[in-house]
Amino acid sequence: MLLLLVVAGGFVYWRVQYALDRGLDTEISAARGVITPLVDAAGTVTSAAAADATGTGWQVLDAGGAVLDSGGPAPDRPLVRRTSLPTIGSSTLDVGSLLPVADAPFRVEVAALDDEGEAAYLVIAVRRDHRDEALRELLLQMSLAGLGALVVASLVGDQLARMALRPVERYRRRAAEIAAGSSHLRLDVDDERDDEVTRLGHTLNEMLAALDESLDRERQFVGDASHELRTPLTLLQSRIQLARRRERSVAEHEAVLAELAVDVTRLADLAERLLELDREPADVAPPEGVSDLTAVARGEVTRWQAAHPDRAAGVDVATSDPVEVRADRQSLERIVTNLLANALAHGAPPVRVGVRRQGQGSYAVLSVSDAGPGLPPDLLAQVTRRFSRAPEARSRPGAGLGLSLVEHLVVRSGGELRLCFDGHHVSTGTATGEACDHDGRMTVSVLLSLG
Repeated sequence: MLLLLVVAGGFVYWRVQYALDRGLDTEISAARGVITPLVDAAGTVTSAAAADATGTGWQVLDAGGAVLDSGGPAPDRPLVRRTSLPTIGSSTLDVGSLLPVADAPFRVEVAALDDEGEAAYLVIAVRRDHRDEALRELLLQMSLAGLGALVVASLVGDQLARMALRPVERYRRRAAEIAAGSSHLRLDVDDERDDEVTRLGHTLNEMLAALDESLDRERQFVGDASHELRTPLTLLQSRIQLARRRERSVAEHEAVLAELAVDVTRLADLAERLLELDREPADVAPPEGVSDLTAVARGEVTRWQAAHPDRAAGVDVATSDPVEVRADRQSLERIVTNLLANALAHGAPPVRVGVRRQGQGSYAVLSVSDAGPGLPPDLLAQVTRRFSRAPEARSRPGAGLGLSLVEHLVVRSGGELRLCFDGHHVSTGTATGEACDHDGRMTVSVLLSLG
């Protein structure tokens, strides 16, 4: 504000000074036209009365700057220094300072005379008293007005800044409470305002909500993981205590070690799945190339049937032409394996694995369905969460991570996971808007883009 006032005041001062100087210059020009013809070769004015009638001061100077003749309010001493005399033409200058106040301020025009003789210069001088007084008054008034405007603007600006930043201070105090440990708090945002500060408050509230949700998921994950790890660890501890109660033969020790190895393998598998699920998408390379989904599905089913010949008849694969999708083969193998294991562990035969094109040929569908009891709608929406299992499924083998891992792999591949049963369906990932095929069977479908 100070800079703005100084610049504005300087502009006003310059314009007023220019207007006043132009009026004096006009008066000087008129006087010069009268006095110049009156100067003779000897350097005297032939009619001093006519020259004085112009109301200006005048001097006739020789080539060295000495006064040959003068009149009006001009003094006998030279008004212009020798160094300020022009060689040709004329020049205008001010004699006497504005501040401090000079005794005899003049606005002077020095013109070189063309006539040969002692007279070399004609000096026309006009008193600047009124002009200087007007400029001094202007400076005083602008200084007082500028000082008052600066004070008022500072006070008003300070109040406006305080009002504008008051929400920021509220945000800071509330953020300090949150940092101190208060959870589920939100910033107090004025809904009646719509400016940068309120939009910042809404954004921070959204961030706090996301952080709370993330912390809640983390706490739930830690609790669920602790619960799931407690059982195998307790079994390990109990079996070790039982093995130490009496002396055993080598064969008995081998049998105990075999049982312990099973539990350790389950713990290692659980830890591996948890690590796989906790990998961020940025830590995993995006899928490259294409893979034949039909070949992968047939290969995994054939491998499972060879490993479980007694249950091979309960699994079949729907015939289909080769269907290439944008996903790496390893991810597809893990998806098919987990879906097949989930259906066989919690469903009932026959288990059908199908591959087909859908959506006017824009994507492929891998479906795994079984004739089991299925899931209720409320659990259907939560079954992909870690360690989420139906109450009747807790007595069966597994940790509740199979579908979570499938969802992770499908979303990473840019696809969609859909769970359908009894007219209800839940989808995660890139929604396609396609409805599920309902035939009374529990169906888990994976939709992937074609290669």
